[in-house]
Amino acid sequence: MQTAIYTAVGELVGEGADKISFPVIAERAGVNPTTLYRRWDDVNALLEEVAVAALTRDGESLPDTGSLERDLTEWATIIARDITRPERVRYLRAMVSARIEIVSRCVLTETRREQASEMVRRARERGETTPAVAQILDHVIAPLYYHVVFALPVDHDYAQRLVGDVLAMVGRRG
Repeated sequence: MQTAIYTAVGELVGEGADKISFPVIAERAGVNPTTLYRRWDDVNALLEEVAVAALTRDGESLPDTGSLERDLTEWATIIARDITRPERVRYLRAMVSARIEIVSRCVLTETRREQASEMVRRARERGETTPAVAQILDHVIAPLYYHVVFALPVDHDYAQRLVGDVLAMVGRRG
């Protein structure tokens, strides 16, 4: 059932539907609208959940190359490649447009924070100098998503440059 709901939302977003509502999603998914009302507070919460699911994958393994620079570069490149796929761009833009107010929690950010924390932890165990997790999120991940939302170029070279910049902040490069 969840797959049918997520697929329906994805199709509606992909079609550029003017009005996405629980009844419209339910009809497309072949479920009763009360199913949606019971599980999600509102359509925006469902849109965000679907977008997060589309933009991150449970169990996706993090690069573990033995170097924070290579790990971050590979990770940023994987994210850049994934979020620039047309269907991912639509999800990301839908998630952003669903945010009608400032929120205190973003599952996507929390997922990326956990991933960055794991890479930093491993690098510190190897004795590497590391940037703070917040620096990685602010100077590598956020610019990638910003570029996608505003249709600016994103590619491997851009991702690599962002990683170089954040590592230079802690004296690792440059």
